[in-house]
Amino acid sequence: MYDVITVGSATLDVFVYTDLPGMKKEKKRLIAYPIGSKILIKKLDFMTGGGGTNTAVSFSKLGLKTAYLGKMGTDDSARRIIEQLKKEGIDFIGKKGTEDFTAYSVILDSKGHDRTILTYKGVTNHFDFSEINMKKMKTKWFYFSSLMEKSFQTQKKIAEYARKNNIKLAYNPSEYQLKRNDIGYILKRTDVLVFNRREAHLLTEEKNVKKQMKEVSKMGPKIICITDGPHGDYVCDSENFYSMKPHKIKIKERTGAGDAFASAFLTGLIKKGDIEFAMKLALTNSESVIMYHGAKNKLLTYKEALKKIKSRPVKIKKEKW
Repeated sequence: MYDVITVGSATLDVFVYTDLPGMKKEKKRLIAYPIGSKILIKKLDFMTGGGGTNTAVSFSKLGLKTAYLGKMGTDDSARRIIEQLKKEGIDFIGKKGTEDFTAYSVILDSKGHDRTILTYKGVTNHFDFSEINMKKMKTKWFYFSSLMEKSFQTQKKIAEYARKNNIKLAYNPSEYQLKRNDIGYILKRTDVLVFNRREAHLLTEEKNVKKQMKEVSKMGPKIICITDGPHGDYVCDSENFYSMKPHKIKIKERTGAGDAFASAFLTGLIKKGDIEFAMKLALTNSESVIMYHGAKNKLLTYKEALKKIKSRPVKIKKEKW
């Protein structure tokens, strides 16, 4: 029996560093690549990524028995990813397919702590429910990150499987998924929803965070967490509204911050059933990640996280709805 099975993407990420300067145009910060030129790359870093494996590693480091369910190719990228999962004590219970390559992302220069990501989804989009070994689906929780096309339909079927088998579901959707007309199918079956302020606006068309939560709660999720970067993080259940502000820290770049936050938030709920503790654990884990390059490099163990929470307290405001 697993504590959690993550269902999402697995990618090979390549971080590309150049000397190209940033620029501003129409209130947007850009990096421009001149047409017809050859640009020297001063550094390349290859790391594994993807919402499914990022969160799987995080859950495992935080002390949960974890499996990853998703689809990869038969290429060298898949070999690297599976080797890392094995090293972290995570079971790969998904499928290797020959339809396409393992998902691949090119992460361009981080300017001002943000990044531009070029993503090729590859075989990730072709995960069919019939390819799942149902004997390996014994778990207390499923954690969904973003999947598209056929793989999204598979998530819908897993959500129904979870409902019928009294398995709880946490969901961290992307903008791609939130634009779908059938997103409500999964939301209705979701126990814990974690997404950011922009995504909440896309789903509800509301700008105020409390109004966003009120609208989302009507769709099914029992606990809703909305993150808003440096502006703070917000959580609600059926009775209370919680908010907290992040620490002022030196940020390298934000790749993997959302995965680190969401996975640690769910871990806190699983371990203690306490929203305030879950928020503290989530913030601590995500802040660790954004101080370094890569989505998995500085994910914390449970012991490390508890030590950091103690040394750097987080103030949480709680009020009745």
